[in-house]
Amino acid sequence: MAKGHRSKIKRERNEIKDTRPSAKLSYARVSVQKACFVLDAIRGKDVQTALAIVTYNPRYASTLIKKLLESAIANAENNNGMRADNLYVAECFANKGPTMKRIRPRAQGRAYRIEKRMSHITIVLDEK
Repeated sequence: MAKGHRSKIKRERNEIKDTRPSAKLSYARVSVQKACFVLDAIRGKDVQTALAIVTYNPRYASTLIKKLLESAIANAENNNGMRADNLYVAECFANKGPTMKRIRPRAQGRAYRIEKRMSHITIVLDEK
């Protein structure tokens, strides 16, 4: 259990809050493994290079990540007053979301389960 008054605890928590610009896509209809293929390609790259990579990547997850990256760039420019030329992808990761469970009929009255996985994708930018 934390010590101190609730407002003091909240004040301390807000002091260590991450101020880097970011964007998050929740409940993306792509599995974590498939999203990580694209995220691994852009991690640590500058923003222009990362946009070029996701634009010409044939994977479905790259279309989602492209929109998310553009949103993070817009957040950096509008909310933090940063210039897009100085930005790079500091962190990008995909966390597991809920799974939709569906049934596939099979032979002799059996039913196989199909799991349609979702993920929460986060991109954090930073200045060089």
